[in-house]
Amino acid sequence: MPAKKAIAGAVLGAAATVFLTLLVLNLSIGDKQIDHRLTQLYSVEDRQFTRTMGVILGPALEPGNRVQALVNGDEIFPSMLEAIRSANNTITLETFIFWSGTIGNEFVDALVERAGRGVRVHVLLDWIGGQLDGEQIERMQRHGVEVRRYNTPRWNNLHRLNNRTHRKLLVVDGRIGFTGGVGISDVWRGDADSPAHWRDTHFRIEGPVVGQMQAAFVDNWMPATGEVLHGEAYLPELPAVGSHSAQMFTSSPGGGSESMQLLYLLSISSAAESIRLSASYFIPDDVAVNTLLAALRRGVRVQIIVPGLHLDRPSVRRASRAEWGELLRAGAEIHEFQPTMYHVKVMIVDGLWVSVGSTNFDARSFAINDEANLNVYDAAFARRQIEIFERDLAQSRQVTLQEWESMPWTDKLLDFCASLLSSQL
Repeated sequence: MPAKKAIAGAVLGAAATVFLTLLVLNLSIGDKQIDHRLTQLYSVEDRQFTRTMGVILGPALEPGNRVQALVNGDEIFPSMLEAIRSANNTITLETFIFWSGTIGNEFVDALVERAGRGVRVHVLLDWIGGQLDGEQIERMQRHGVEVRRYNTPRWNNLHRLNNRTHRKLLVVDGRIGFTGGVGISDVWRGDADSPAHWRDTHFRIEGPVVGQMQAAFVDNWMPATGEVLHGEAYLPELPAVGSHSAQMFTSSPGGGSESMQLLYLLSISSAAESIRLSASYFIPDDVAVNTLLAALRRGVRVQIIVPGLHLDRPSVRRASRAEWGELLRAGAEIHEFQPTMYHVKVMIVDGLWVSVGSTNFDARSFAINDEANLNVYDAAFARRQIEIFERDLAQSRQVTLQEWESMPWTDKLLDFCASLLSSQL
């Protein structure tokens, strides 16, 4: 009996050790993060800025693109579905959220119809976020749609369970691309006209940069399937169709996750006049706070829109508020969007540089998730995004320093406690 107890104890101890090891590995933020505030060496208008973004971050900015902002589900979903239904050769779709429901059914129907007409359709769903029911997935596969899961748990990747693909990418015929903050779910339907319909922006892209978007899809499709998608059907020659210079920028743990953090820090540290940040999940670390404070000291106007009471994860609002004090004291303007959940992820710097995509302003996006952002360098495009930002601002409530300092001590304590878990929110 003592021997059996000893063996049982050893087995339990070994299991506990394995569990704790896996837990630590999954909660780790991976690659070493940038821990020093960047010094301003040039402005966004300086050619050195775009040179740096192309050389250090890469790929290079491509001229000749046309990027169109689509506001809320009433504009976003019809445009995406129209592109899918017009596909002749290929469709590649990678998304964190693909849920069953009315709009989910419409996408499934459109993908199945195209596959039935010989279009090669590839769908990459996050293992956690892609919550389509089994019947819908089976239906797609039965009709020729290739459906794969990103980072499905296996014995040899349990240490990476916390790594999710948060990217939102749709590329049709290698010529038309979509990216932004929107998943495929009924919560994004409508026109942000009620708390049940979220506020978000997505983008339709044509031109040479769509090739970079396709490369971003292949970046995750290849390890998930072992298959390399290439050739004219996926990567056609793309002539110039517009005036926007743009680049598609990706990051992933083990493959330069700190690069997304560097993108934001370089953009902020290069600002000379204004930073407008739409941030559905705004939980800045010390380096980001210090970089924003340095911009404020240079006289840069910093305006940030975050969700208000309509938020899918209240703990995020608490963790975010814990970081507002220094920013408010330095003159940052923080506004809470009132009508519904605010899921926009757009940064506009000096009315010239715009970054849009899947990335949240938090440690999870900067270090743990696979993310993808489209960066556009164009004053006319930036003006349009400022118009949309100002419209959101008019529906937001500004939080004052006095209000923040007057919060009950119990709220401040809960905010502080939530901030301790900020890397996982």
